[in-house]
Amino acid sequence: MSAIGELEPVRGGPLFRPLSAEDEEQQPDEIESLCMSCYRNGVTRLLLTKIPFFREIIVSSFTCGSCAWSNTEIQPAGRIQEQGVRYTLAVTARQDMNREVVKTDCATARIPELDFEIPAFSQKGALTTIEGIIDRAVAGLEQDQPVRRAADKGVAGKIDEFIGKLKQLKEVDSSFTFIIDDPSGNSFVENPRAPQKDDALVVTHYRRTAQQDAMLGLETEETDENPADSVEDLRNEVLQFNTNCPECNAPANTNMKLVQIPHFKEVVIMATNCEACGHRTNEVKSGGAIEPLGTRITLHVTDPSDMTRDILKSETCSVEIPELEFELGMGALGGKFTTLEGLLKDIRDLIVKNPFTLGDSSTPSRVEKFQEFGRKVYQIMEGHMEAHFILDDPAGNSYLQNVYAPEEDPELKVEHYERTFAQNEELGLNDMRTEGYETGLTSEQ
Repeated sequence: MSAIGELEPVRGGPLFRPLSAEDEEQQPDEIESLCMSCYRNGVTRLLLTKIPFFREIIVSSFTCGSCAWSNTEIQPAGRIQEQGVRYTLAVTARQDMNREVVKTDCATARIPELDFEIPAFSQKGALTTIEGIIDRAVAGLEQDQPVRRAADKGVAGKIDEFIGKLKQLKEVDSSFTFIIDDPSGNSFVENPRAPQKDDALVVTHYRRTAQQDAMLGLETEETDENPADSVEDLRNEVLQFNTNCPECNAPANTNMKLVQIPHFKEVVIMATNCEACGHRTNEVKSGGAIEPLGTRITLHVTDPSDMTRDILKSETCSVEIPELEFELGMGALGGKFTTLEGLLKDIRDLIVKNPFTLGDSSTPSRVEKFQEFGRKVYQIMEGHMEAHFILDDPAGNSYLQNVYAPEEDPELKVEHYERTFAQNEELGLNDMRTEGYETGLTSEQ
């Protein structure tokens, strides 16, 4: 964007502050930098901020007083997520064009109906709307049209026709599909109906391929096939490795241990404690294989004592509360080993602290809707409102404590079901071969 000089020392306080219009201390840093258009000095403004769901971002804006050239972009300042993310939106109304979109450098945007794609790393990251992404693509195509008309009128005419189709999309005369695919997991498409489920928006988390890891600059390390410690030693040992705090990005330590849950299975618990800012977090990974059948656990919450039940929510588990018309998809909140009360608090914080209820992005009706959701969750936690709490895990690796074990719990219902083809596809099971693969490899050779 521009040649930037040395950044002044950061003022006191956290490096990344939450994005808020009411925060008077949240002012951008101004840096004198070189304009790459006229090669005179201009001004770059950098705002280091933190948005929920996207972690930290850097918003930069450059303006040149000499030639009036300007440019804005955003860059993710946090780490690359463990999984990639794909947002698929069915655009059916004009209001859908106003949905907020965070698109990083490495994200790909597609509109299948026009066979149109914005490749990764072809544009800078942006905080915009769906209409803004289309306008940006139109501006890029129109930029060199005068040269094309002089060189090849046929090609220029086809591009003009395609530009007309893109502009027509903004009127939403007919529905179309908008897809954001980000291997880094740092892009986002707004759900205006939150905390309710948006039927028009499908969010899919996936494991990156080796090519995508290489594109992001990630190297896979080859592990030693002969581990020094036995499994029994690992069960009795707390392993520790270095990481970074997800809140302040300071160096921190993560502890990991294998734990056997009674009447269930073995899991891996990871806990991070940051000495710099005091942030604590825990995450749970399944220590076993994917079960042959999916599991659906339904608890009828009738008493405040239900809040003390232990709960294991895996990364593949979705949560549903029918009385609140609420559904939490797979991958959200990650894996957790906590109590029912702890999980409800995390859900309430996730909804109430939604970035689109803060600052300039908020509207009174949306804020009131989120606050009403928070009040109902609090009523459930206090025992003033009965509700059904449903855990649906296609991998069968989630658990809700039966306080009457080994007897049956009258308020707890556990169902096992056959997974659908789509669920197996999301878990990567349709292409997995566990029997006879040696013969297949020999025949290919």
